[in-house]
Amino acid sequence: MPFPHASEALSRFTVLDLTRVRSGPTCVRQLADWGANVIKIDALTEDAGGEQPGGPRRGSDFQNLHRNKRAMTLNLKDERGLAVFKRLAAKADVVVENFRPDVKKKLGIDYESLAAINPRIVYGSISGFGQDGPYHKRPGFDQIAQGMGGLMSITGAPGEGPMRVGIPVADLTAGLFCAMGILTALLEREVSGKGQWVQTSLLQAQIFMLDFQAARWLMEKEVARQAGNNHPTSIPTGVFKTSDGYINIATTGGRIWERCAQAIGAPELYSHPDYATAPARSRNRDALNAEIERRTLTKSTETWVREFNEAGVPCGPIYAIDQMFEDAQVRHLGIAQEVPNDEGRHIRLVGQPVSLSRTPSRMVARPPEFGEHTDEVLKEFGLGAEEIAELKLARVV
Repeated sequence: MPFPHASEALSRFTVLDLTRVRSGPTCVRQLADWGANVIKIDALTEDAGGEQPGGPRRGSDFQNLHRNKRAMTLNLKDERGLAVFKRLAAKADVVVENFRPDVKKKLGIDYESLAAINPRIVYGSISGFGQDGPYHKRPGFDQIAQGMGGLMSITGAPGEGPMRVGIPVADLTAGLFCAMGILTALLEREVSGKGQWVQTSLLQAQIFMLDFQAARWLMEKEVARQAGNNHPTSIPTGVFKTSDGYINIATTGGRIWERCAQAIGAPELYSHPDYATAPARSRNRDALNAEIERRTLTKSTETWVREFNEAGVPCGPIYAIDQMFEDAQVRHLGIAQEVPNDEGRHIRLVGQPVSLSRTPSRMVARPPEFGEHTDEVLKEFGLGAEEIAELKLARVV
């Protein structure tokens, strides 16, 4: 049976996945979810019983990162394994890796080596700090990138020290940016006929994600500081206690601030000289927040969400993850999706957050078991049964 494609959008492309842990698999997941023929290369040195870099193979993390792929085993440290990989690369469209920059050169699977046998190859690389430069050989981890990339200095409450974000944002965004770069290179290849090397790093991705906070320094020499739940420029915007929990309220501009003051039953705050203008609200932020919270404490979150929305004031509840998945709009969007599998296992994962009207992304295949499709893939690339048997006997696959 042919392997099902998650979408028709990228079904003409074959991707060799050499990635591990999170940033690389995040990149390749984007390609797999949009229908690329992704072949995950499992190293024979890994634990076939289940433990992987990033958790057990049947654990939620691994399952989330590796759906819609196939997998084969290959020993790249063996000359015969390297020869097999080059045969695959000669026909593939994309290779993605997140080794330390020096590792792929030692293995002989760097961009220059593969481009020599397939000039059309698009080669995606993710590293901690870049492919060259003074730190390029350092191992990179998400939290280190969050710290060096400036994010931890602006996250958390003032005076409480640096704080990491609750998701591996550097890993995830580096993966997404690499996928975007690969797709851009594939589009360009349709014009030039040539592949190219796509590079990003956790550090670059994290700095890019600072966005306007970085621009404040580059343009105005203003160093952003921790502001807790307060928005740095739109005031009042932040978290306020209610009678049974918390609520986010966001005001942008004087008109919405006027609606907010009316909705909380305090129209006098809008015309008060301490809060009448944006600069005044910025100077008196703490006092204004206290005035608002004194009112929000009188009603439940659900009541305030209804009343603020009726008044045209942006707001929302603050959910725990289980509550979020029960929200009516989240359920309507259908982003939590079942992954079909013949074993009847419970596999429910987050689907793509983008919809295409003609070629949507779907969950079509559970994450592969260790080397599950080795024979199948090798046959597709032209290896015969006898050759495959010899490779297995030599522990190359």
